[in-house]
Amino acid sequence: MALGTEHGRRGNNAFRILSSPGRRLSEGERNVLSLNVLLLGDRQSGRSSVGNALIGGEAFQTGTCISGLSLTTELQLLRRNFQKYFRRQGAESDLMLRVVDTPPVLPRPQSVHELCPEGVHVLVLVVRADLPHDNTHLEELVESLFGPEWRRHALLVLTHADHLKEAGLRLSVYLTQTSDWLRALAEEVEGGVFLLDNSCDWPSIRGRPLRDRLLRLSARNHHRALTVRTEV
Repeated sequence: MALGTEHGRRGNNAFRILSSPGRRLSEGERNVLSLNVLLLGDRQSGRSSVGNALIGGEAFQTGTCISGLSLTTELQLLRRNFQKYFRRQGAESDLMLRVVDTPPVLPRPQSVHELCPEGVHVLVLVVRADLPHDNTHLEELVESLFGPEWRRHALLVLTHADHLKEAGLRLSVYLTQTSDWLRALAEEVEGGVFLLDNSCDWPSIRGRPLRDRLLRLSARNHHRALTVRTEV
């Protein structure tokens, strides 16, 4: 599983992005499903931790912000290829994840478009389970970037979910007790809610269920991508 920036080399391996499923693969060629994933959330929400879980590493910088400033100050893209990750139409396929971490401010649509010119397949909205402050501007941000269709491509990740376990709260009970804004958001997103336990030190372990959830959500949308609105 090669980890690197988008400009990393692919070596001599032959790849085919899944776009024409009826075509037969030539000898030595293999299927690759490439998904663009955009992480969005408030300051200290755990976006970079979610990114690390997805790629199964510690490449995205995490930690406590200093003087209220986020450690992530600009868009950062990392990719990882998971070989033979799933089967599609009877054939083994690689999963190429291109994960974009964002600062806790409105990213310029043009900047998102430059990193994901073909669009975004999955939106991951990140909120801390132990600090569920109203963040209504998050929905406004997503709507301005992608329009009303974003909900069909979105998944809500609640980080620091170990606090729920310690309190003996099931997700269903937690959602009845949380803010109206977060409860409504959980009901709106097509991908549902995923709990990320930040006490786990093994991103590769906690990341597999999250990657599987993303893959199922993208499949429900036939792996179509949201187009970034560069002009409003």
